[in-house]
Amino acid sequence: MRTLGNFINGQHVDSASHRVAGIYNPATGEQTLQVSLASAEETQHAVRVADQAFHEWSKVTPLKRARILFKFKALVEEHTDELARLIASEHGKVFSDAKGEVVRGLEVVEFACGIPHLQKGEHSTNVGSGVDSYSMMQPLGVCAGISPFNFPAMVPMWMFPIALACGNTFIMKPSEKDPSTALCLAELLKEAGLPDGVFNVVNGDKEAVDVLLTHECVQAVSFVGSTPIAEYIYATASAHGKRVQALGGAKNHMVIMPDADLDQAVSALMGAAFGSAGERCMAISVAVPVGDETAERLREKLLAQLDKLSVGPGLVEGPDNDMGPLITREHMEKVMDYIRIGQEEGAELVVDGRQISVKGGEGGYFIGGSLFDHVKPGMRVHSEEIFGPVLSIARAASFDEAVAMINDHEYGNGTAIFTRDGDAARQFCEQIQVGMVGVNVPIPVPMAFHSFGGWKRSLFGPLHMHGSDGVRFYTRMKTITQRWPSGIREETNHFTMPTL
Repeated sequence: MRTLGNFINGQHVDSASHRVAGIYNPATGEQTLQVSLASAEETQHAVRVADQAFHEWSKVTPLKRARILFKFKALVEEHTDELARLIASEHGKVFSDAKGEVVRGLEVVEFACGIPHLQKGEHSTNVGSGVDSYSMMQPLGVCAGISPFNFPAMVPMWMFPIALACGNTFIMKPSEKDPSTALCLAELLKEAGLPDGVFNVVNGDKEAVDVLLTHECVQAVSFVGSTPIAEYIYATASAHGKRVQALGGAKNHMVIMPDADLDQAVSALMGAAFGSAGERCMAISVAVPVGDETAERLREKLLAQLDKLSVGPGLVEGPDNDMGPLITREHMEKVMDYIRIGQEEGAELVVDGRQISVKGGEGGYFIGGSLFDHVKPGMRVHSEEIFGPVLSIARAASFDEAVAMINDHEYGNGTAIFTRDGDAARQFCEQIQVGMVGVNVPIPVPMAFHSFGGWKRSLFGPLHMHGSDGVRFYTRMKTITQRWPSGIREETNHFTMPTL
């Protein structure tokens, strides 16, 4: 069976590690590849390579760095279908969704291509008599990215394009469940003209991660994953003097007001809850209808749409399915456990996705779209991130109760409100304690020139991903205050604190 290794110093490198992990096709349950899990020594070697490459790469002009990224963008566009097939075969999401992931990642590449403008500092003349002050945004050094299984193309492209554009070198540690996409991106970067050693891929588990979190040459760490791991990443890397952006879990609510266009809301909710089998940190997993009449109408329309939901492999001949399988058998069993827990807690299981049968996918990791009603705060299916195709209806008697339900939750990643009332929408945007808010938009993921990140236990670290925060994260600012003498120089010693 073919074994994937690492990509270090511009070439694929077989790992000397004797530890491997299987890579499976989630639609069939069959193992297709295996990946070596890098040792601490191999990871340290990758860091040394990236550190050596930094000295030359950081001196390359921003314009030349941008030109390489322009070539990389063109190559990714040329290979979009190939990348989407890799994603669909290893993650399981449907082909059209996988292509959409690549496109959203490319938007950050496009943003990073503007680095000659984005990395400009500030300048003030005559801040004091004959004194000028200006700032420089300089690269950090070696940066590391640790990405999750659910977006093997998009999340890495939230990280490394901006880091490279700012003059840093980078080590990518993708999920061992679907690592092929990161290796393909590394090949395209090399083809675009990126010097060897500037971008490296290390496949591994906690042994490799801990090196990246503690190695003295690594200056910054970006992470996306679950909250417990995000907290560990943040605490460990910060304790070793690194800057960290660690994005964690979510429990995203959509408020449906009585005046909302219910057909529009239900259509949006179906995609937001069940797209990518719910394996999205921005998935809507809780619908909050305001008033019982709204709730009954919402439930009726959701049942009609769930009856039409097509579930099957991500790669098919003909039209795509709406939803593919989950990533692994273990994750499928975890989601099934949550459905059982919801029943035991007293929630009404309206649609049970465990009963689904997929022709030709008997060994695959399929769960159909599932729906709970009468879910209450405090139930585990409301408080915990399920990360699967399970939607809960949590009824609220009023707008204020809906807002309180969201604000009382430990997560604050994304939320949405569907309404025709501008006053309600404005109050919602002002009062809600969540980092990303949609108004009649179900998944409010910002465009690349804005920044992505949640609040509360959905984000550890002060800076969000991409946009202006991304540039700030991957640079450090240096401020210079200068005076050039004019006229006759005075040979005077100054022993007092200088003032301007």
